[in-house]
Amino acid sequence: MFSKILIANRGEIAVRVMRAAREMNIQTVAVFSEADRTSLHVRVADEAYCIGPAPSRESYLRGDAIIEVALASGAEAIHPGYGFLAENASFASACREAGVVFVGPSPEAMKAMGDKLFARRAVAGAGVAVVPGSEGPIENEGQATEWAKKLGFPVIIKAALGGGGKGMRVVQDEKSLAGALAMAADEARGAFGDGTIYLEKLLKRPRHIEFQIVADSHGNTVHLGERECSVQRRHQKLIEESPSPVLDAARREEMGKAAVKSARAVGYESAGTVEFLMDEAHNYYFLEMNTRLQVEHPVTELVTGVDLVNEQFRIASGEPLSVSKESLAPRGAAIECRIYTEDPDNEFMPSGGIIEKLREPSGPWARVDSGVYEGYEVPVFYDPLIAKLIVWGKDREEAIERMRRALAEYAITGVKTTVSFHRRVIDNPRFRSGNYDTGIVDELEAQEGDGRHLAAAAIVAAVLAHRERGRTVPRRFAGEQKRMSRWKAVARREGLQ
Repeated sequence: MFSKILIANRGEIAVRVMRAAREMNIQTVAVFSEADRTSLHVRVADEAYCIGPAPSRESYLRGDAIIEVALASGAEAIHPGYGFLAENASFASACREAGVVFVGPSPEAMKAMGDKLFARRAVAGAGVAVVPGSEGPIENEGQATEWAKKLGFPVIIKAALGGGGKGMRVVQDEKSLAGALAMAADEARGAFGDGTIYLEKLLKRPRHIEFQIVADSHGNTVHLGERECSVQRRHQKLIEESPSPVLDAARREEMGKAAVKSARAVGYESAGTVEFLMDEAHNYYFLEMNTRLQVEHPVTELVTGVDLVNEQFRIASGEPLSVSKESLAPRGAAIECRIYTEDPDNEFMPSGGIIEKLREPSGPWARVDSGVYEGYEVPVFYDPLIAKLIVWGKDREEAIERMRRALAEYAITGVKTTVSFHRRVIDNPRFRSGNYDTGIVDELEAQEGDGRHLAAAAIVAAVLAHRERGRTVPRRFAGEQKRMSRWKAVARREGLQ
């Protein structure tokens, strides 16, 4: 096992990796940008080194600088967390060449799954269903039209490399196809340096279900169950839970086997996630594989009792998995809410600033993975995720009630956060029933819009009525329309305020 590791990341994931290392008696090395000098991960680490200015391209994406720090500090391995260089095959290769262990899959497996077209072919060859789509890259408009007609509109254009919704366009009809192709290719080229695109059939209102796998160098590949990730906004996951409320034991076992086949198709080793889309008839299709630790990994940890970072360290050091299919005994249910510094009342705009007051939830079976503290200034240069709230319950109903309680305890002032948004979702009847899909957030936003219009109409009617009677407009009406947010309007309409 390693004696010292470097964490090539920041924020809550860097802190979480350091905690696992500390429990395994491994010393930790942090790297930080000039904007992160006072960050929590810098304070938690045994050693910390500045690697450049605030922009990530000049700091956290500088693989050469990170490897240089690893060698100078005596770190034997580098854990990339998620984001930044976590799925960069070139960086993993550079680590190998420098004699530093990359805590993750091989560059070859990473490159294979990072190319979505190659991944589709590989898993299809292993007998796993993929979303219907073009057999190769789309080279021109004529080819795109031919495939779109074969698949049937609507279709979705996707970049062959990368992720995060970039290089992705939904096309409803033939007349929109040419423009969407050009925009998707240009965006993919700018984001990933490669404009290769392909077509898939757009599944209407699917569920997004992913399976956690771990695989070692001794031939062991095990899935640790699924996570339901259908609460999304613009392809960004917001709430995850395990187990999925839609799967029974037979379908779970079937999809788990498909996930294991997908990983083995490229000789995968380390922790990884195989993602599926499920349609209304409960047919499931391979979507992609994330070759890294997922943001939502704590959900699986609470249900299975397996420390996934610990397993990553074991695998990277050449040890076998500490878990087997036979030893796993998942129990209960877990839910995670991602806490972003975004304003849900203003189109989820990022919100930087100083955290003036912070009260994080606690109590039985409530976990907060956080990268901030009271008095910390949230920089505007990076992803707005600052913490994750995860709860466990003996069943889904108890987990939901525990999350309601924990969210009520969560207090952050000085910056806008998504805590209020999560309270709304957790209380939403569709979420509570378990009968929801990737369109649930759009539905909520539409309801908020309706509530806002109804509230505005009521205010206008009241003002006009007062004016007709020659009365002064009450101050609470005169200023209400400006002050009332969409969330407040809906809350008042539903009697919550």
